[in-house]
Amino acid sequence: MHVDPIVPDVAPAAPPQPAVANGFAKLIDAAGAQLDAADRAEAAFAAGRGGLQEMVVARADADVALQIAAAAAQHAVASINTLLGMQV
Repeated sequence: MHVDPIVPDVAPAAPPQPAVANGFAKLIDAAGAQLDAADRAEAAFAAGRGGLQEMVVARADADVALQIAAAAAQHAVASINTLLGMQV
């Protein structure tokens, strides 16, 4: 008996990502954008094109975004640990 494999015409769709994972990815991207903006503000200040206040505010915004991302990651890890520790 000979069986020919079925070959799909199109590539399989990527599995859907959970909304939480997408939200966390957006949070990390936003924190990265804030860090990039802070780096640009510091470079502008060092080159004499930007003000001290703008540089300090940009760095503070980046620090807050980074703290939020770190707290979200810690909560996610704690949640996963709780789920893995459950007796089923």
